Amino acid sequence: MTLRELGIGKSGRVLAVGGEKVLRRRLLEMGITPRTAITVKKVAPLGDPIELFLRGYVLTLRLEDAEKIAIEEIVE
Repeated sequence: MTLRELGIGKSGRVLAVGGEKVLRRRLLEMGITPRTAITVKKVAPLGDPIELFLRGYVLTLRLEDAEKIAIEEIVE
């Protein structure tokens, strides 16, 4: 499953961060690293971008970038 597929209000744990070198490095620098918990807070009216909560801050990410992040859903 990718981060793009996670629904609003759902949480997941990062398994792997993919993408080209520049994109992957940028995602890692923003705190999206393996084993990080991420919650989808909002989705823009047209579906792109999505607002995420991780490591105590809010991050907005394009769907194109979100599909490069493999996650497992956290069932509460």
